[in-house]
Amino acid sequence: MARLARLTLSGQVHHVLHRGNNRQAIVLDDTDRETLLDLLWARAQQLKVAVHAYVLMPDHFQLLCTPSTTDGVPRLMQGVGRDYVRCFNRRHGRSGTLWEGRYRSTLIQAERHLLSCMVFIDLDPVREGLCAEAQSYPWSSHRHHAGQLQDRHITPHAMYWTLGNTPFAREAAYADLVRAGLNAQQMGAIADALWHGWALGDPDYLASLSKDTERRLTPARAGRPPKKPS
Repeated sequence: MARLARLTLSGQVHHVLHRGNNRQAIVLDDTDRETLLDLLWARAQQLKVAVHAYVLMPDHFQLLCTPSTTDGVPRLMQGVGRDYVRCFNRRHGRSGTLWEGRYRSTLIQAERHLLSCMVFIDLDPVREGLCAEAQSYPWSSHRHHAGQLQDRHITPHAMYWTLGNTPFAREAAYADLVRAGLNAQQMGAIADALWHGWALGDPDYLASLSKDTERRLTPARAGRPPKKPS
């Protein structure tokens, strides 16, 4: 079966994941981490892709971003992936691929799912046992949104601004969301959409997307397609 084309539209929030081949490490030390992030920020600025949240893990990274052009996210991921492998291989005296084929991505309805996706991203290190709480992990955007530091590369989404009328109120409210975590249904919906590339949103959101793309947005119904009338 042919693979579905990725969902990518300008002005829409994209949830993106790229991981190492066979789950191998994509970073071996802080120099690798800084190199990967520097490449990401430079490309995102060049291509006018607003990054709302990120996490850099030992074997993968996740982004929540909005491109200003339809090809913004593909060009971002292709450029960063290619340039980083070149740097990584040269520095560590290796050759060959680093990434597990194509990156994963999907579109999300910001009004319903953006804050949950941010929490999902921030809690990745906690789920993987790298830290006890999100604020202890230095390689994510959590500390920016929780008011622990300022990261000029992060572009807060409008939904983040709805959390409060002052920076302190927004930061405290967001920290509370992360501490509360997500339930199993939220976790499953976000992970399934990201892994399979299905759009995540309500019927009205999906209907609006269908006007801009011919690509299928949700899984097909199980079973054989109905026969056409003779």
